Amino acid sequence: MSRKAWFVLLFMALLVVAIAPAGAQETQTIRYFTFSAAPDHVEDLNSIIADFQAANPGIEVTVETAPFADYFTLLQADVSGGSAPDVFELNYENFVTYAANGALLDLSSSISAEAPYYPRALEAFSYDGMQMALPESFSTVLMFYNSDLFDAAGIDYPTAEWTWDDAKTAAAAIRALGDDKWGVFSPVQFWEFYKKAAQQGECEFFNADMTESTINSAGCVQALETMVSMMTEGLMPTTAQMSGMSDSELFLSGNLGMIVTGIWMFGAFADAPFAWDIQLEPAMNQKAHHFFANGIAVSATTDKAEAAAKWAEFLTSSESAATVRVTTGWELPALNQPAYFESYLTQTPPANRAAVFAALESPVTPPVIVRQNEMQDAVNALLSQVVDGTLSAQDALDQAKAELDKLVQ
Repeated sequence: MSRKAWFVLLFMALLVVAIAPAGAQETQTIRYFTFSAAPDHVEDLNSIIADFQAANPGIEVTVETAPFADYFTLLQADVSGGSAPDVFELNYENFVTYAANGALLDLSSSISAEAPYYPRALEAFSYDGMQMALPESFSTVLMFYNSDLFDAAGIDYPTAEWTWDDAKTAAAAIRALGDDKWGVFSPVQFWEFYKKAAQQGECEFFNADMTESTINSAGCVQALETMVSMMTEGLMPTTAQMSGMSDSELFLSGNLGMIVTGIWMFGAFADAPFAWDIQLEPAMNQKAHHFFANGIAVSATTDKAEAAAKWAEFLTSSESAATVRVTTGWELPALNQPAYFESYLTQTPPANRAAVFAALESPVTPPVIVRQNEMQDAVNALLSQVVDGTLSAQDALDQAKAELDKLVQ
C-alpha cells in the first residue's frame, strides 16, 4: 500500500470517529445459561430476548443450554473455574448451596418497585436477608378428583376448606363402590412428607441454626402416621395392589377418586374419559402446598452486573416473558398479575384453575442442606420401611434424625 493510500485510510477512520453519535456505547454481551428452555422452548426464549434487546439496545443476550441431567455439573465447573455465566438458572433445591457459597450477586437494590412478584415467591429466593435470585417460574401440587366417582358415591366435591379427615371420609365412600375402586392416592415419600409435615405444623426437619435434626418431633410423627393411615385403612392401594400401574395410570383408568399430583399433569389428563377437576390440597391443621420453583441468579463475579440484573428482572417479571410462558405452556411465572393469566384460567379442564394461584398463599419449600441427595435417600428408605410395616413412624423418624444429624455436622 502506498503512503498516500495509507494516509487516505487513516483520514477516513478519523472522520468516522469524529462524526459518530455523541454518547454512543459499546454493546454489552450477557451470557445466560439455562436448563428449562432446552429443547422445547429455545424459540420461546429467543422471542423474550428479542423484546428485551429492543427495550435495551445496549445489551445483547447470548444463550447456552444444557439438559437438566448435565446442567449443574457444567455450572459448578464454570463457577469453580472462574468462568461463570453472567446470569443463570437455578432450581430452589440448588439455590441455597450457591447462595451459601457466595456465588450469587445480591439483587436487593436492583428490583424495580413495579415488579409484580408474589411476595412469598420472592422470599423463597432470599438468603440471609438478601435477594440472591429472582423467582422465574413455579409449579405446585393439588388435589385432582374424579367428579364421576363422587357423583356415583353421592358425595359432595372437595372444597378449599377440606381437611384430610374430610378426604378420608370421601375416599371411604368411593372405595365402597367396588373392589376395583380406590379412594385416594398420596405417595408416602420425602417430597410429600415435608409438605404434610408443614400441614400438620409443629414439625421442622432441622433446628433454627441447622445444626441438629428435629424430624422425630411429635408433629412429624403424627404427619407420617396420617399419611400411612390411608394405606392401612384400605383407602389407598399398596404397591402390590397397583400391579405395576402408576398412580396417574390408575387415575386415568377411572378407578381412583382422588390423586395428589402436580399441575404439570393437566395435559396428560386432558382427554380422560370422565369429568375431573382440581382443588386445594386438604389441610391437617393448616394449609401447605408445594412450591417447586426455578429462579434466575446473577453471578457474583460478573463484570456486567447492571446489565445482567436488568435481564434477570425482565426474564422473570415482564409482561412479555409472562405472556410467552403462559401461551406456550412453558411453566408459570410467579407473578401477582391476574391479567397475565386470563387465557390460562379460561382453559379447561380443569375448570378450577384458580386453585393453582390460591395455592401460592400457602407455599412450602423443601428443607435443603448441602448433602441434599443423601438426606432424601435416607428419609425415603426409612419411610419405605414404615409403609412395609417393619418400622413404626416413631422408630423410623428416630433413625432419620440420627442420619440427618450426621449429614449436617
